Amino acid sequence: MGGKFNPAGRVSLLLLPSLAAHSGVVNEWNEQTVTRAFHWARYCEHIYSRFHGNPVIRGVLEKQLQLTNHSLKEAFPEYNAVSILDLGRCQDLLLLWLLNNSALPISIMKMLFETKASADSTSSDYEDVRGLCNQIIQCKSACTVLRPLLGGPSVGAEVQGEMLMERLGSALSQSSDTRRAEDFLSSVLQKFEVAAEHLCPVIAAALLTTDSAVQTASQDFLLDWLQSRLGVLQHVCTALPSKVLADLAERHQKFRDAFCKLLKKWASEMEYRVTEGEWVHAATNSAVSFQKMTEHYLTLFEACPSLRTEIEDELNAQRIADGDFDVRGLSVWGDILLALRK
Repeated sequence: MGGKFNPAGRVSLLLLPSLAAHSGVVNEWNEQTVTRAFHWARYCEHIYSRFHGNPVIRGVLEKQLQLTNHSLKEAFPEYNAVSILDLGRCQDLLLLWLLNNSALPISIMKMLFETKASADSTSSDYEDVRGLCNQIIQCKSACTVLRPLLGGPSVGAEVQGEMLMERLGSALSQSSDTRRAEDFLSSVLQKFEVAAEHLCPVIAAALLTTDSAVQTASQDFLLDWLQSRLGVLQHVCTALPSKVLADLAERHQKFRDAFCKLLKKWASEMEYRVTEGEWVHAATNSAVSFQKMTEHYLTLFEACPSLRTEIEDELNAQRIADGDFDVRGLSVWGDILLALRK
């Protein structure tokens, strides 16, 4: 590297991709453009970690940032100034700016949200940017940068769930035509079966984020999307713990109705195996068991007590339709009732 090393001059270049990340210019970005932007962000983090403790160089950096911020603010009123502290979290900020920009192409959004499984299966010159949301969220600093979440065992899923809702809300606000929002969900979740273990908690976290007008509209859209894709809904309801499913049912009427309908569907597909003395799902590879189904009902009753009488009445009506037998193994509906009333 020839010439005198000038960290302040180099850092000032970060403000150009940061400005672009806030604007409609990102509509023209591709994988290579995004990669270069994040390379600059990592470089600025390196400069911050190396020089922030040096009073002389820190003062030069702050002065350069102040001058550049002022110039860009005059030229672009919507520009948000970058501080010296921001240099230490450039990747986090650049990621947030991009995710909050409605002009960001769906292809770039898909790339940033790729899971490790899908990223590993894709040959590209930009592997270090693929799945960047997952990579940054795994870092301890990202929890503070993206949102100070406390107490939850899956902070990464909560952060990604919130991101999902914010980006979906942005897509829905652009037009009354919902195709953009549908394309976004499909692009992010199209590899669902490959990465169901990762995406189910993200979907749950998205539906359990704090209520607001924008989030409610996004959650409502996501629920409609799930209901139109039975396979994804079944994955969610088999992968998530009963308590989380009950929380979702308590929060959302649409999910409650869909979950209850799905439980009845699973029950109707059960068959009694005399040799094993228990009800099993007809599908040999099903993760649904009679015990798990009963657990779902009981947890649901705890979260939504008013459902108990209604559901038990429905189960009893189905039992009577089967022949009104009290003998175990003749009616799945009767056996579910017995298990629930123990």
